[in-house]
Amino acid sequence: MLQETAAAAPAAAGGNNAAALQQMGFDHLIQGFDAVGWVVFLTLSIMSVMSWYWIIINFIKNMRMRGRADRVVSTFWETPNAQDAIRFMEEQPKSEPFSKIALDAAQAAAHHQRHDGSRLAESLNRSEFVDRALRQAVTRESLGLEDGLTVLATVGSAAPFVGLLGTVWGIYHALIKIGSSGDASISAVAGPVGEALIMTAIGLFAAIPALLAYNAYVRFNRITNNQFDTFAHDLHDFFATGSRVGEAAGKR
Repeated sequence: MLQETAAAAPAAAGGNNAAALQQMGFDHLIQGFDAVGWVVFLTLSIMSVMSWYWIIINFIKNMRMRGRADRVVSTFWETPNAQDAIRFMEEQPKSEPFSKIALDAAQAAAHHQRHDGSRLAESLNRSEFVDRALRQAVTRESLGLEDGLTVLATVGSAAPFVGLLGTVWGIYHALIKIGSSGDASISAVAGPVGEALIMTAIGLFAAIPALLAYNAYVRFNRITNNQFDTFAHDLHDFFATGSRVGEAAGKR
């Protein structure tokens, strides 16, 4: 008799565990959502979609930029005729930043030359006028590199807390149901609490890729901004004095 009872106890425990596992899953979680649960879940879903959109868009943009940057800059300096170099820059895609910086410098130098002897030339010399145009161009292109970074930073920092809110709310309702039913066994607690913890996992799945991508793109933007500054300094020397000066010119 005792042996039969001992054998039945593990079997009952196994059945309770199996029943608990059947009630602990994403499908069961969706079915038990209330208004707050749906708001949290939809918010995390939107955050994840937006972050992956900007991750992919910035990856494509950065790869294209990296593939063209060296060729555009080297071709500009290797072209013996300035007009041919400017024409080459005009042929580049509108999304290519180095060509736009060079074109702004060339347009500023040409504009100042056309108004030589006017009040513009008296108030600003050629060097100052080109320098101002280059500063504006570099600032504009640097801001263009930051597209989507605010979204990635927001998702990376806020998504875990949104998921935690869903978990806390789910556990709260799970405890209410357990208290009203009077069943405080492990099988009764594991399912609802496990479902609530899924919301934290969803928040982490949304936050981790966004955070990693944000750090990677910030580093890439820092390197690209340094390249903008170097190119802009050489362009200033070229359009203000007619030739590149300093170490960059000495290596040629």
